[in-house]
Amino acid sequence: MLANYHTHTPRCNHAVGSEREYIENAIKKGFKILGFSDHTPQPYPPEFHSNIRMEMNEVEDYTNTLEKLRDEYKKDIEILIGYEVEYTREYFSYLLDYLNQYPLDYIIQGQHFVPNEVHGFYSGAETLDENKLKAYVDCTIEGMKTGYFTYLAHPDLINYAGPTKIYRQHMKRIVQASVDLNIPLEINMQGFFLNRNYPSDTFFSLASSMGAKFVLGCDSHNPKDVLQPEDIPDFVEFLERNNITYGDNIIDLRPI
Repeated sequence: MLANYHTHTPRCNHAVGSEREYIENAIKKGFKILGFSDHTPQPYPPEFHSNIRMEMNEVEDYTNTLEKLRDEYKKDIEILIGYEVEYTREYFSYLLDYLNQYPLDYIIQGQHFVPNEVHGFYSGAETLDENKLKAYVDCTIEGMKTGYFTYLAHPDLINYAGPTKIYRQHMKRIVQASVDLNIPLEINMQGFFLNRNYPSDTFFSLASSMGAKFVLGCDSHNPKDVLQPEDIPDFVEFLERNNITYGDNIIDLRPI
């Protein structure tokens, strides 16, 4: 594939390596487009501190660093500036206004917390609670309907361990929203090689059967993880058994 839109930087406090190292490895692996989409800062109350995302005052440096590298490497690769954004009804409008003070190419939706990180639950924590599954789906779809997101990252992050019938009943609403809104669903490569609960056969067999569109995302938190599908053992087999094909992986970006 020629494009990856899901790349992090150390500013999120759980990634390593410089932006230059990510770019150099992307070029080595044959990519022509590399999108940086680090975890967005959030305009949380001052008494709340998140240790999994950059601070609001780091946006300028993030942008300036990528702009300089974009110009330096323009003959070798196209560098895009984006964010992986938590949709939070309470903070979303203010966040967009803040981010749009700087050059911004796209945002992707990554719904790690519902309804938000300050007073909500982490979607990736295993649960048997159907109410949490429904809340995740409702919040995710509400974010998708804003029209700002280029795609939905790890749509199956929710770690519901209850009956498959109930899981499919709720998650098919996310798939239908993606079809109706023309928003691709990400097949998360990092989640696969780290053997997380996502990407799941249950979700992607459903999504494939419903005619959803897909995008592959490296979700790189280390320069060495800017990978091609063939670099990950069994990943191509996962795609094949779920009737998913991939090509150059280049998608249209949605204006912010």
